[in-house]
Amino acid sequence: MSDELTLRKDIVAQGAKLAASGLSQGTSGNLSIRCGTGFLITPSGTPYEEITPAGVVQVDMAGHWDPPLRPSSEWRFHRDIYAARPDVQAVVHVHPPYSTALAMCRMDIPAAHYMIAVGGGDSIRCADYHTYGTQALSDAVVQALEGRLACLMANHGMIATGGTLAQAMWRAIEVETLARQYALALQLGKPVMLTDNEVTQVLEKFANYGLMAAKP
Repeated sequence: MSDELTLRKDIVAQGAKLAASGLSQGTSGNLSIRCGTGFLITPSGTPYEEITPAGVVQVDMAGHWDPPLRPSSEWRFHRDIYAARPDVQAVVHVHPPYSTALAMCRMDIPAAHYMIAVGGGDSIRCADYHTYGTQALSDAVVQALEGRLACLMANHGMIATGGTLAQAMWRAIEVETLARQYALALQLGKPVMLTDNEVTQVLEKFANYGLMAAKP
């Protein structure tokens, strides 16, 4: 595992890419990465271009941090994802247009395209709605991510996970692309779904596919 300063710099670097990637605007969204027995996360209410490595907040698994820094208000579901999923090393939470539009309709993304495999299964589920920052939301997110690597959040946004922060960012971009394609297909007609066998074949092939296969 990389040293803490390297991880802090990675959060700053990846956060600087959010606006250009179309994944988030202003101070919305948050990034985190495992570090030691806890995790590092972007601070609350700070524009990404103003975040420094020293301004990234360390939170332990009991939910404690050192003032005066304050972590993102969504720190709780980051903590609970790490607790539930030893395979996850990084979490990206964003509010991109198409993923959020589907989430506003409380829709899952089904297997209408083979890139559904980026989410780790035959669908990308939409977690139930709860107020941001609450334990109820955290519980819903962990449930939606069971056996998955990404999920939507009803009336809220999207979460993508990864073995590295770069992988989680890549996955978030791919999920947003998939959401856009699905939304467009729905305007044209009724998308044809892949079969379970077809999705299984793609999942097997993705074991060695680019950033999908990246390890921490």
